[in-house]
Amino acid sequence: MNFLARSVRAVRPVRMVRSYATEAAAAGLRLTFAVPHQTIFKDVSVTQVNIAAVSGDMGILASHVPSIEQLRPGVIEVIEATTAKKFFVSGGFATMNPDSSLNINAIEAFPVEEFSAETVRHNLAEAQRLSTSAATEEEKLAAKIEVEVLESLQAAILAK
Repeated sequence: MNFLARSVRAVRPVRMVRSYATEAAAAGLRLTFAVPHQTIFKDVSVTQVNIAAVSGDMGILASHVPSIEQLRPGVIEVIEATTAKKFFVSGGFATMNPDSSLNINAIEAFPVEEFSAETVRHNLAEAQRLSTSAATEEEKLAAKIEVEVLESLQAAILAK
């Protein structure tokens, strides 16, 4: 244990308050999901949220271990009592708190059903062409990022 941790414990004793999963499940998972220009969900009780994190895909339920995850381009699936909604995000962060609240802050998020498979296929082919024929290294890198995002989007569309 380092000096700072010992000092904090000497001043303030550590107190963990945990409940049984059944108690937390009764309260449910509270979701807040926002992009810079809009709040998609604000403190809504949901059953489960599936996210595409850099560390891997994960399903989050009430009483999930607190964590902070960086989001990669992919699908966020919000499962409510009777419905499921899928959103494609290009990146962001998800923060799971000890009180069974989940905050998702994304750069962009759009419902998966709003995308056209044909348009995504066309844009992907164009981005792949640019990634191999771009004049500068910067243009090649930008095209490779676009390819990564469009491939994830195409997989999400095919999975719906």
